[in-house]
Amino acid sequence: METLVSTHTTAAAQHPTRNTQDTLVGLGAAELARRIAAGETSSAAVVEAHIARMEAVNPALNAAVVKLYDQARAQAKAADARQGQGLPLGPLHGVPITIKECLDVAGTPSSFGLPSRKDARVAADDVYVARLRAAGAIPLAKTNVAQLLFYYESDNPVYGRTNHPTHPDRSPGGSSGGEAALIASGASPLGLGTDLGGSVRIPSAFCGITGLKATAGRFPDSGRGSVAWGQRAIASQVGVLAPKVADVTLGLRVMEAGRDNAVDPAPALGDPARIDVAGLHVAYFEDDGVFAPAPGARRAVREAAEALRRRGVKVTAWKLPDGRAALDLCGALLFGDNGAGFRALLGKDKAVPQLKDLMALSRLPGGLLALLRSLLGAIGQQGMAENLGIFGQADAAEYWRNVEAQSAHRERFTRALDELPGGPADAILCPPCALPAFTHGASRDLVTAGIYAILFNLLGWPAGVVPFSKVRPDEEIGRATTRDKVGSTARKVEQGSAGLPLGVQIAARPWREDMVLALLAVLEAEGETGPRV
Repeated sequence: METLVSTHTTAAAQHPTRNTQDTLVGLGAAELARRIAAGETSSAAVVEAHIARMEAVNPALNAAVVKLYDQARAQAKAADARQGQGLPLGPLHGVPITIKECLDVAGTPSSFGLPSRKDARVAADDVYVARLRAAGAIPLAKTNVAQLLFYYESDNPVYGRTNHPTHPDRSPGGSSGGEAALIASGASPLGLGTDLGGSVRIPSAFCGITGLKATAGRFPDSGRGSVAWGQRAIASQVGVLAPKVADVTLGLRVMEAGRDNAVDPAPALGDPARIDVAGLHVAYFEDDGVFAPAPGARRAVREAAEALRRRGVKVTAWKLPDGRAALDLCGALLFGDNGAGFRALLGKDKAVPQLKDLMALSRLPGGLLALLRSLLGAIGQQGMAENLGIFGQADAAEYWRNVEAQSAHRERFTRALDELPGGPADAILCPPCALPAFTHGASRDLVTAGIYAILFNLLGWPAGVVPFSKVRPDEEIGRATTRDKVGSTARKVEQGSAGLPLGVQIAARPWREDMVLALLAVLEAEGETGPRV
């Protein structure tokens, strides 16, 4: 791990009392901001407690990879002085936060897990980091990522592998896995991540926290270290991860502040407190027809549907239309250049195993890929054959056709919701991922397990995840023994998964983040999440 600044301080500051640490860590940003503003604690005490917690848990996690402790202490001191002078306070005044490594923080690298970029310092903050700073937030560390942000683990040659906060043999997910692991461990009360295909929501689900990706275009990610930036049909969005729905709501509010409506004309965020969930219509599905979910994932959705029904929500079981077509479209759009953008970014850097196969296969001509797909299916490797379906064709005309097909898919999807018995659905409830937290390395085979999340990137709809339950001992095996490599890897992930968090996902129509947040808050109150580590 890389430390950019010295961390010398007094012994008392290095080791705050256990009582202080226990009182302050594990709280969300909203509660910490309230306590600091009320004078119940100081920013210095909050920052010091979170540094102590981070230093206690990070050796096992390897989640905080760029530490900003000295700057954070100086900023906390300045925040307390500002408060002492009676000056106006921002909504995140004095609250420590963490930032995904790919998002720019002035004076630090944004390497995306590439050794060739590990020493390049950026000159200025990302726009959303700057907005959180302007609201009084204090960056404490940058957090680990998947190399090139393109698989559901956080592992790269620059910083190494991040571990799950309660199961070290498993991953916290990716690509925002470092964020999720620290927040779940009480070392951060709020963090920024990015989400192109579930990279905020899947780590949140794996680690038992809350995360949200907004409508496409509300918080666009300007980073240029993952899928070719010119690919705008499925565009990465900056999102928020936090312990509770109230913290995510606060983070989104702050991210929106300072927006130039002439440049960014997205509708203003609605207020979830104004949403009366009684009478809303929610469609739910357990299985997308592409990747069979684990038993616990199915149960969590059923129980979440029942919880919403108890709160007066109209709930309708729904069969997802065209799940396989959605998966194929995602691949065709994201790999429309046959991986040329990835290979250019990678350059001479070594790819981690999770990307190595993708890089090699992306070079194959479309006809050869189709033949290989058929051969894999013929020998019982249907899962691997489906994995190959993510590759598109390096042809601009084909890409335009796929963008048109994406628009048609959105129209069919919306029409199916509009034609539900009982009237149009306002929102959707489903799993965020087919499986609980992956064992290390499993994402190499489980390329399609995250289709439940990436579906809403394809649609451009807002979607969030909240912890709702945990895997039970009798849910550790949900699929039969098989020769299929993808199926056998999924079976191994299920084994030993008892006690892992199970999140549920809520999505709504474009610009209705307020509805997503209101429904997530109901499920948060109804869920059996249990204590965090």
